[in-house]
Amino acid sequence: MPPLARAIFATRWLQLPLYLGLVVAQAIYVYHFIVEVWHLVSHVTTYNETQIMLVVLGLIDVVMISNLLIMVIIGGYETFVSRLHVEGHPDEPEWLDHVNAGVLKVKLSMALISISSIHLLKTFIDAAQRDSQTIIAQVAIHFAFLLSALAMAWTDKLIAHPAASSRAH
Repeated sequence: MPPLARAIFATRWLQLPLYLGLVVAQAIYVYHFIVEVWHLVSHVTTYNETQIMLVVLGLIDVVMISNLLIMVIIGGYETFVSRLHVEGHPDEPEWLDHVNAGVLKVKLSMALISISSIHLLKTFIDAAQRDSQTIIAQVAIHFAFLLSALAMAWTDKLIAHPAASSRAH
């Protein structure tokens, strides 16, 4: 490989600090999760059902964001920086062997929709405490996420299977 090509190819390693920063963010979410679980346990006798549900939805939200981080860290690193060489490892994620930029975008958009759904559910449960403009804005944002995900999935399908797409028309 010519030196210039080798140098350009090596620039992919500039992304490493970005992925390491996401690992730090993951650790912060783990800490936040533990604090919230402790908060829930310490108030188990004083919270009503709605308060418990809101805290639990917050915990689910943290888990889903954490899952999103894992997909970005592992999938992005594997796709854009270097192979992880985990083939055959019993804990290898099932999705990792067929990940590419298109699949990663669709998976990430689905994760964002799930996270948005949790936020919307929390808003609906606590709707009396929210003004109608906030609720309408959250519904509109969620709808925008849905449309974006559908557009990305459709575009990815067109790119991955152009012959099948042209036959459908």
